[in-house]
Amino acid sequence: MSAVISETGATSAATGNVAVDSVKKAQKLAFENNKLEKRLFRLTGQAIGDYNMIEQGDRVMVCMSGGKDSYAMLDILLKLRERAPIDFSIVAVNLDQKQPGFPEHVLPDYFRAIGVDFHIENQDTYSIVKRVVPEGKTTCSLCSRLRRGILYRVAGELGATKIALGHHRDDIIETLFLNMFYGGKLKGMPPKLQSDDGKNVVIRPLAYVRESDLERYAEYKQFPIIPCTLCGSQPNLKRGEMKALIRQWEKQHPGRIKSIFSSLSNVIPSHLMDAGIHDFKNLRATGQPDPLGDTAFDEVPCGDESDAGIIRIAQFDD
Repeated sequence: MSAVISETGATSAATGNVAVDSVKKAQKLAFENNKLEKRLFRLTGQAIGDYNMIEQGDRVMVCMSGGKDSYAMLDILLKLRERAPIDFSIVAVNLDQKQPGFPEHVLPDYFRAIGVDFHIENQDTYSIVKRVVPEGKTTCSLCSRLRRGILYRVAGELGATKIALGHHRDDIIETLFLNMFYGGKLKGMPPKLQSDDGKNVVIRPLAYVRESDLERYAEYKQFPIIPCTLCGSQPNLKRGEMKALIRQWEKQHPGRIKSIFSSLSNVIPSHLMDAGIHDFKNLRATGQPDPLGDTAFDEVPCGDESDAGIIRIAQFDD
């Protein structure tokens, strides 16, 4: 009898320990998710403020692909709008490109559920891309051009003053590397720019946000993600190579990607080689010391930022 009682007690204790562990894990997860949400809101708000992305009275067209980035962007912008000191409106727009098997009900159902204004633009760009691009070739370039032109037109029809895209920090660095490695250009992806047609302003509110944080946020929010089967799943894409490189560096050399990203906002034209942005031909000695002269090439030991006038790294919380 005593053995039975002892066994029952041990079982109850074990069950109780499991329950306690489960509660602790749930509390820790809730704490981490709260930190993540605050970080995303802060970084998005910081980017919007730094580049004056959204102004009083703007109508922001949020481009929705059905991927994690666009879902997160819409969610964050809607919440930031509630706290913003200015008034602006949001309209979510999805371009249904008529890809086979595309679940066309998912986004409209989601938009209705959260109560946001939305527009679905139906254009069969899929057939055009498949007809024009040879089998096995990358479809991204043509697809992107077609999509851009359609979205610019829709923005005008909807009265949008800003077009918001969901590109994040990793996208920006990948684009920088792609242009350097394959295009011979020192060119990235700006957080704000005038559109090709000169009629629209394009903004990237997630410019300061890491992709890994967006992945966690999508899992936390349980967004109804729609996978892209036209371009994102194509094997051997150059952008995929850049993404893998970035993730490898992030693991092997923590802080390297953050430093590269910071360099995009700390450009010194006199120490590059583009005569179009710096007048090398007419350069003459002035007789005055220059803090950005040849001393800028002096090596600064790791962790030593005493030469603040030479090395300036912008701070972005991870």
